[in-house]
Amino acid sequence: MQTKSEARHEQAARTEEATARPMGMHDIDFSEILDVELLQGQCDAIAEANRNRPDVLRNDLLAILKKASVEGRRKARDLLDAQGGGLDCAHRISWLQDQIIAILYNFVTAHIFPKQKDKFAVTAVGGYGRDTLAPGSDIDLLFLFLPKPAEETHKAVEFMLYMLWDMGFKVGHATRTVEECIALSKSDMTIRTAILEMRYICGLKSLETELEARFDKEIVTGTGPEFIAAKLAERDERHRKAGDTRYLVEPNVKEGKGGLRDLHTLFWISKYYYHVRDPADLVPLGVLSKQEYRLLEKADDFLWAVRCHMHFLTGKAEERLSFDIQREIAEALGYHSRPGLSAVERFMKHYFLVAKDVGDLTRILCAALEDQQAKSIPGLTGVISRFTHRNRKIPGSVEFVEDRGRIALANPDVFKRDPVSIIRLFHVADINGLEFHPDALKRVTRSLGLVNNDLRENDEANRLFLSILTSKHDPALILRRMNEAGVLGRFIPEFGKIVAMMQFNMYHHYTVDEHLIRAIDVLSEIDKGKAEELHPLANKLMPHIEDREALYVAVLLHDIAKGRQEDHSIAGARVARKLCARFGLSQKQTEIVVWLIEEHLTMSMVAQTRDLTDRKTITDFADRVQSLDRLKMLMILTICDIRAVGPGVWNGWKGQLLRTLYYETELLLAGGFSEVSRKERAQAAAEALYAALSDWSQKDRRTYAKLHYQPYLLSVPLEDQIRHAHFIRQADKAGQALATSVRTDSFHAITEITVLSPDHPRLLAVIAGACAAAGANIVDAQIFTTSDGRALDTIHVSREFPNDEDELRRAATIGRMIEDVLSGRKRLPEVIATRAKNRKKSKAFIIPPSVTITNSLSNKFTVIEVECLDRPGLLSEMTAVLSDLSLDIQSARITTFGEKVIDTFYVTDLVGQKISGDSKRANITARMKAVMAEEQDELRERMPSGIIAPPATSAEKKAGSPA
Repeated sequence: MQTKSEARHEQAARTEEATARPMGMHDIDFSEILDVELLQGQCDAIAEANRNRPDVLRNDLLAILKKASVEGRRKARDLLDAQGGGLDCAHRISWLQDQIIAILYNFVTAHIFPKQKDKFAVTAVGGYGRDTLAPGSDIDLLFLFLPKPAEETHKAVEFMLYMLWDMGFKVGHATRTVEECIALSKSDMTIRTAILEMRYICGLKSLETELEARFDKEIVTGTGPEFIAAKLAERDERHRKAGDTRYLVEPNVKEGKGGLRDLHTLFWISKYYYHVRDPADLVPLGVLSKQEYRLLEKADDFLWAVRCHMHFLTGKAEERLSFDIQREIAEALGYHSRPGLSAVERFMKHYFLVAKDVGDLTRILCAALEDQQAKSIPGLTGVISRFTHRNRKIPGSVEFVEDRGRIALANPDVFKRDPVSIIRLFHVADINGLEFHPDALKRVTRSLGLVNNDLRENDEANRLFLSILTSKHDPALILRRMNEAGVLGRFIPEFGKIVAMMQFNMYHHYTVDEHLIRAIDVLSEIDKGKAEELHPLANKLMPHIEDREALYVAVLLHDIAKGRQEDHSIAGARVARKLCARFGLSQKQTEIVVWLIEEHLTMSMVAQTRDLTDRKTITDFADRVQSLDRLKMLMILTICDIRAVGPGVWNGWKGQLLRTLYYETELLLAGGFSEVSRKERAQAAAEALYAALSDWSQKDRRTYAKLHYQPYLLSVPLEDQIRHAHFIRQADKAGQALATSVRTDSFHAITEITVLSPDHPRLLAVIAGACAAAGANIVDAQIFTTSDGRALDTIHVSREFPNDEDELRRAATIGRMIEDVLSGRKRLPEVIATRAKNRKKSKAFIIPPSVTITNSLSNKFTVIEVECLDRPGLLSEMTAVLSDLSLDIQSARITTFGEKVIDTFYVTDLVGQKISGDSKRANITARMKAVMAEEQDELRERMPSGIIAPPATSAEKKAGSPA
């Protein structure tokens, strides 16, 4: 049994060990976290009191250790809230864990298996080995054994592990001899990395010392380049999985680009290659400057603060900084709102700037490694692959040389001699298709002070920049390199303001700067003719764009004024006017850029939220555009903007809407809009339908050609009219008062459901509710009434499956749901409630409900536009309210932007007139806002169980009366 003095002696040894810890740990006072001597004494007392009661002993020990751990972690959280320090928090939790493991080891080797004292060592590996531990992290342990360990040694370790598991820890562990560790390290890079980070906690110290010495001698020596190559390849693969950009708006703090794992990779490489225990030792070696080391410390501390707060807040090892928790973490870290930017947006901007710093530090370390002339690995491609110096001249350039496919500086003071060479570096790399030598980028980062007003106003620098931007090669790649090196934001200070800026919504997947660069990438793809399949019209228009330069500048600058208090389109146009002059654009080019930025949202909003079959929509839009050149450029800019928002945002339906708006407006601007009256055109359309049904009987042709009113005949294409005629006749022959038909279109990413039913004021409300219950997302609804009192509604829902067969099965299920609800076989409130119950409500976003009612957007209809937070069944509830207010819905446009929905309804009163009275409009607004805010509304309780009474009868067909 261990005496108290022996225990104190061992504790003193551990305290001495703790003083040698890295990164400022000696500054931390751990006494607030845990009274070690008191806990040790309490454990010894438990052993004394329960010598012959092993179960009671174990339970009492578990209770006291668990209490100490919980209280210590609570204290660490309190100190994090009070003082900030993310690294301090991680060190405190790591220290607390050390003490608990050491006290557990003392207990086991003193009271349970006394012969096992000094028969094994307990070491920390992984992040825990670096003396940092997040609240929800795994505890990674390596138990080192003597050769041929006794059975009892395994039992002692088992006792410790079960205690730790019972305390609620996730323990990753391995039990090995020193010889086994060395053998495994030779073949397994993960084990090699774990042992590299090994740190002694308690037990037989000589085992840890022996492993460290042998590991250094037998594994590390001479294998630096191999280890570096493996770690960087691992990092690249991790980035690929996490989304290969550090600007995703819900980043993974641990695994994402610019996150903690990237910093760990730097530590591993430094430790392995330079044999340093603390990154601070890289400064005297000349690898990092003092300023860069401070940057590293700040980045590490900030990322640890965020990670610790995430774990404490969620109560688990949550590594994704999701929208749900961003606001609370911003508050916990003390961020406040400023004009144009909320507290959460300021916090996330700081996060992305830190992630960028981590990228800079990675580049600087890689450059230093190349300077060290580390040996090359055959076949390796990546940052550290070409260590030999075989420089070639670059034609037409004296400032730069080519170093095996990468541009490098011919002389270290190239930038000092001529700051324009900072921009020229990127231009020469672009025209020669070269990657960048890490040393060149390191020198760029260290020369950013030279990117001043003189350089910004330099004609040659601006000419070079415009050439990079409008390059036929890969402008987005070069712009991204310029941005990562910090040049783009210095050269264009207005761009610098939106670097790392996120928008707190679910629609935008990237930061503003990343979005703009991705938009240029899409434009370049269209420009090279590579987008024919996805954007057939843009592909056709691009070669005829008169001014490529103006279009590229407009695409780069369209969101340059995000984050300001005023409308970013207007403010952006003002910024662009100033920059165009600087870039050397003509007055005519400047005017087109300014107009494009002012109007960059117009085409998207008109296409997605207005009825494109309404003549007034087209004439109003044409009045804003005024010329075919502008229309072409706005079309392409709109595509680039939507595509660059994020994966899955663009789809064929949006493409179809934009093409329809383009063709209709082109016709009007080219003077081809028909002057023939609506009545004559409708008559011609009815005659065309009659003629197309030539294989039908005269009676049927007359009956079905006369079924439709003007709006239908003028807006539905003839091929669809023929399809509808066959569908209605088939339903009539089968005696169906209620029928649905489905079809899908993969290019337009849309599935169409046509519903034939007795007309009813709430028909759209019930159909929308049925779609919501079936999980279908309605994007468009067209409502037509037939001359015999029936409704023919065409609903477009977003496509979910790439395969047509799967999608048609899904569509048939939605169709059946619509029929079940319309016939009363299923009750709408119940099926919607079932669907809503399974959906997690987004508490992160607040969108005040807004309602706009206007009579100027259509010649025939009042247009009601609503904007609010999306949720299941919302469209059904809103259309029910409109019906209850005696409004006839002619068409609806449903547009979703992430968590926000913008729905537009074209309505009249029951006698076909626009809504004019102020009190009526105020009532509509109030009722709609109440539903959007989820306030109780009697309407939902009075939702009809069906439109027609089941089962269908022959009498019902004649009557066609609603339930």
